[in-house]
Amino acid sequence: MADHVAPALEAILLVAEEPLPAELLSRLVGAPVNEVIELCDALAAEYVADERGFILARVAGGYRYQTAPEQAPYVERFVLDGQSARLSAAALETLAVVAYKQPVSRNQIASIRGVNVDGVMRTLQQRGYVDEVARDPGPGQAVLYGTTPTFLERLGLHSVDELPPLGEFFPGTDVVEALERGLRVVEDDDDEVEDDDDGPGQDAEA
Repeated sequence: MADHVAPALEAILLVAEEPLPAELLSRLVGAPVNEVIELCDALAAEYVADERGFILARVAGGYRYQTAPEQAPYVERFVLDGQSARLSAAALETLAVVAYKQPVSRNQIASIRGVNVDGVMRTLQQRGYVDEVARDPGPGQAVLYGTTPTFLERLGLHSVDELPPLGEFFPGTDVVEALERGLRVVEDDDDEVEDDDDGPGQDAEA
């Protein structure tokens, strides 16, 4: 491997504003793609071994420098303290629907959430987290939306396949059965109260 390649990769990645794919890095430094990937992986391992405050991460189809996860409290204190431009709960819910159901139309999103999502979708587009990705081939050819590389970059993901399975957010069968048993008890109790109301007490209240 040429001695200049690793320092060149570090320099380019240091000034890059977005993740850079190995193919582009290969052209920039004049080295084969497999060599670039090997060097990037070696640099990433070196930073972790040295316990640096930053890492070389592979996200959104490319490589970029980002702060080490264990330094998050200090970075958040610097970057987020006092800022109010954070996504609302409605925006986060809508973004989650797009992320897991994409490509998806506005009407489909609104149907899932049960509310109009036009304003929230405009906000997410302005932030660069969602964008138009296709057209529905059916009648009307509705615009279909999906997440963007910026979304992946913010979450530190290489692709949407790395999102946690939806099953992790639902209770297991045993929990559901326990809830059902609990609800049946409540219903029985309510029936008893209603039976009592049919007695003298009801007349007294009347």
